[in-house]
Amino acid sequence: MMVRVFVFSSLVLVVSAVGQAQTPTKKYSAPRTADGQPDLQGVWTNATVTPMERPVEFAGKAFFTPAEAVAWERSIVEKNNVDKRPKDAAADVAAAYNDGWYDRGTHVVKTLRTSLIVDPADGKLPAMTELGQKRVAELAEQRRLHPADGPESRALTERCILWPMAGPPMVPGPYNNNYQILQTADSLIILIEMIHDVRIIPLTKTPHLSSAVKSWMGDSRGHWEGETLVVDTTNFTGKSRFRGTGENLHLTERFTRTDADTILYEFTVNDPENYTKSWTAQLTMGKTNARVYEYACHEGNYGMEGILAGARAAEKDAK
Repeated sequence: MMVRVFVFSSLVLVVSAVGQAQTPTKKYSAPRTADGQPDLQGVWTNATVTPMERPVEFAGKAFFTPAEAVAWERSIVEKNNVDKRPKDAAADVAAAYNDGWYDRGTHVVKTLRTSLIVDPADGKLPAMTELGQKRVAELAEQRRLHPADGPESRALTERCILWPMAGPPMVPGPYNNNYQILQTADSLIILIEMIHDVRIIPLTKTPHLSSAVKSWMGDSRGHWEGETLVVDTTNFTGKSRFRGTGENLHLTERFTRTDADTILYEFTVNDPENYTKSWTAQLTMGKTNARVYEYACHEGNYGMEGILAGARAAEKDAK
């Protein structure tokens, strides 16, 4: 009986994965807003267990088979389960949240790609320039030598300023992977669940701000190319350093609704100062009935006080 149940469950999972990989026989035309634009509105999630870079065991293989996708999903969900607490008390405390707090997703992207990176073709990040490597090394050394001199020594995430992975570009993280999209005739608004950020993207022919004006999330401008919304973003501060990028990052995003419940999201990173070539990643965002809840980061940011107090106590003990 147990064998029958296992076989039946496996078949269901494989059939589900096959369904994810299917593509429509004809090009999908998204519903329109009152202004005639393709309608991207709703709450969407990009949670997925597909890795940014292609795993070694799938070298040269751009797509999972349905069976491989199921096996990968199972292995990653099991690996990420932090409720398997270590016996050592210090390591257990360092593990922080239990598994109930995480929401990484349980499935690969609907396209069944083995990596979010689609260009280069090997699914790997291109090499960094010498300058880029130097900057990454200097930042790591600075954080090692001055981990908690003050709030400014800590990461932007801990200071409730920005979660660089949440956007732009919009890359899944450990939790809060929901995005709410609203549209008007001349703007597209994206409410980011992680650290309560909001992007307001003009859809008019307004030029970018002066290069002297920098912003945490850059300066975005959008336009439609058929069914696809193309968003061009410049004027970054260079402090978020998404994957080692700097202030001269030029980011191009593409949003295409491929069916009633899916947006194909693609972004291209162009940063010659830090990468030897541009690179592109692609993922699917699924429609969800979930709500985007307030992320009251500063109001509950007791961790920062604890980190700095602990650092001062360690310094006192060292004297």
